[in-house]
Amino acid sequence: MHIKILPSVLVNQIAAGEVVERPASVIKELVENSLDAGAKRIDVEIEQGGIKLMRVRDDGRGIPQNELLLALSRHATSKVASLEELERINSMGFRGEALPSIGSVSRLTLISHEQEAEHAFQLMPGAEAPTPAAHPVGTTLEIRDLFYNTPARRKFLKTEKTEFNHIDTLVKRLALARFDVGFSLKHNRREIILLSPAIVRSEQERRVTELLGKAFLEQAIFLEHQIAGLRLYGWVARPAFSRSQADMQYFYVNGRVIRDKLVTHAVRQAFQDVLYHGRHPAYVLYLELDPVMVDVNVHPTKHEVRFREGRLVHDFLFRTLHKSLADDRPGLTSDMPVQAAPIETAAAYSSPSYMPQTAPLNLAERSANYQAGFEMQRPDRGKVAASTIEVEQDEMPRLGFALAQLQGIYVLAENREGLVLVDMHAAHERITYERLKLAWDESNIRSQPLLVPITVAVSRREADLAEEQQTIFEALGLEVDRMGAETLAVRAIPIALHGVDAERLLRDILADLVVYGSSERIRHEINAVLGTMACHGSVRANRRLTIDEMNALLRDMERTERSGQCNHGRPTWTQLGMNELDRLFKRGQ
Repeated sequence: MHIKILPSVLVNQIAAGEVVERPASVIKELVENSLDAGAKRIDVEIEQGGIKLMRVRDDGRGIPQNELLLALSRHATSKVASLEELERINSMGFRGEALPSIGSVSRLTLISHEQEAEHAFQLMPGAEAPTPAAHPVGTTLEIRDLFYNTPARRKFLKTEKTEFNHIDTLVKRLALARFDVGFSLKHNRREIILLSPAIVRSEQERRVTELLGKAFLEQAIFLEHQIAGLRLYGWVARPAFSRSQADMQYFYVNGRVIRDKLVTHAVRQAFQDVLYHGRHPAYVLYLELDPVMVDVNVHPTKHEVRFREGRLVHDFLFRTLHKSLADDRPGLTSDMPVQAAPIETAAAYSSPSYMPQTAPLNLAERSANYQAGFEMQRPDRGKVAASTIEVEQDEMPRLGFALAQLQGIYVLAENREGLVLVDMHAAHERITYERLKLAWDESNIRSQPLLVPITVAVSRREADLAEEQQTIFEALGLEVDRMGAETLAVRAIPIALHGVDAERLLRDILADLVVYGSSERIRHEINAVLGTMACHGSVRANRRLTIDEMNALLRDMERTERSGQCNHGRPTWTQLGMNELDRLFKRGQ
């Protein structure tokens, strides 16, 4: 065949193959255009899952009459005019491909009223010029019969319900991206989503609740941290709210919805100590950074980005989330400064006879006198009486003071809000585990030489990397030598990992170094060993505790990072407020 220039219609249809995957892809492009136009209200209406009709209306700036034809032309955009602008792009769209691509595989109608114009104009693909129309300031795009002229593509569409679910999810993602914009979604003339602009924090949390459910926000931690030109804020659910699928993960970079393996890895790494195997965290997080530090021109769908300082971004995300989860523990009273749990030798905590350390002196003096059978008064009376000692309510620690032990499993305590129930084994396991980690960190990673070095066949690139990153391997407690162009030898491993599959460990670390520039594999493997030690060394069910021991456990929980969950992600304690207890017994009804 001879080389020839393709017809413009065919060029647009080829481009549509990348931009328009399904109806949700169309909605994404149109809504992002509305956001770029400064819209404060965006209404989406669809029929038959978007296959028959998609209509997006906004109250943005509108398109001038003399630019309407250009709007439907390929590579025509108002958002970028030079490479310098592309490298600092802030708009959602910038390629100038969406509208002509969509128009080439559907029946498209564009109506727009520019702010300064007297009235609106309408345009359809193929028309020579726009015609006058009635429309308020803003723009409406109507898409009918998607893929009507490309039947092969139409056959790949799923059922109406499936296509609608994709659109519903997309609109939720966009609504979470822009709290300052009102959104509505109608399907087959039935209203599905109706959201007013949410400016203040309480309004934003109301929107999060409407879109993700009340349970998410009840279990969410709000975080905000900024350093080195990076800012991360939003909501991350506690591990107890983990999901069986990654269906509640919303991450935004400079307001753009993205899916990125570097981000996913950093988040999972932050959760590795508090999640069940196979469970997924839930979050709505926003990362802001200088546009020059992130390349959004990676894929036509703009779902993927490339960070210019990937290692910096990864570490920032991990450390911020890790600290937020670590700090999620029962609060302390104002006279009890937050402090690390005491560090002792690992052997001290691997013994089944270990009991929690005593609390700081001011509480130790009080708790030493707490005995079984003391009288606890109602919180609304202002004081708690125990063994002739009275404690003001505003001095009471977050987990209160122990009342009794239930079935040798749960500790019952009273605090300001009402009743606290603690799973003593789960709580003690977390306390022991965190102390083992601190003790291990203090002793550094010690290595032991292998009797017979293990040779591992790798790629030349991996062998080069291992040779370049010797300091990383040394810090991890591994001794790795290069034996040939594509051969490495493992000569020593950390003492705590005796019996580990050294070849698998080396391959995993190399894979991490290639993709992320760092690796936490050794830390993860050591933590698994320490977790097992903590489980075996923690107080077991049916072990009867004294009131002093129960109170010591409560105080240790208040001082220990991540004490809200055990090592496997199960909650360690729960609160039953007086209102909940009153409802159980129908008091006041």
